[in-house]
Amino acid sequence: MITAKDIHKYYGNLHVLKGVDLDIKHGEIVSIVGASGAGKTTLLQILGTLDKPEITSDTEFQLNNTNINVLNEKALAKFRNEQIGFIFQFHQLLPEFTALENVCIPAFIKKTNKQDAEKRAKELLDFLGLSHRYDHKPNELSGGEQQRVAVARALINNPKIIFADEPSGNLDAESAENLHKLFFQLRDEFGQTFVIVTHNEELANMADRKLTMVDGKIIN
Repeated sequence: MITAKDIHKYYGNLHVLKGVDLDIKHGEIVSIVGASGAGKTTLLQILGTLDKPEITSDTEFQLNNTNINVLNEKALAKFRNEQIGFIFQFHQLLPEFTALENVCIPAFIKKTNKQDAEKRAKELLDFLGLSHRYDHKPNELSGGEQQRVAVARALINNPKIIFADEPSGNLDAESAENLHKLFFQLRDEFGQTFVIVTHNEELANMADRKLTMVDGKIIN
């Protein structure tokens, strides 16, 4: 599902990623932990195609059997929209739109017709216990509800891979626990692969595998 070899990243003279190798199977939930500044978020952004690695003779990067390094910007944007879902610490919902409208946005970008997009969005919101929140805007939702709307948005196009960056970092303990359980329920229900960057040890230890980053490298 995910194969990355010899992944390097520089920001000016700062060598952030120093030859990361990674192999993740379909349906795995993998957590990535490490101190601040270890390179976790940079790695996640590269794996999620939001940033690009430095290309060396040994660099390899494939997602779902697609060689990401050869895609042009248009093809990469299409791949990202159709194959990848993102969940962030701050839900990044658009405040002027309802929960239903926020969930539909990636589907509209994919050119899914409105009726089909809304049908799928309602199915996801129902699954996530938000059937009574279709028409509520983000400021009318609790933190946990906002994050569940963001999860529905990440799932709307049935992506193969979900990348999550500190997904429970802005939630209270109960909402965080519910979100952590939800990831495993989603994996069992929809078969997605999850890669989760987190400082939450409980979530990290629940994963099928826990990878530790130190100074730009995965050490286990």
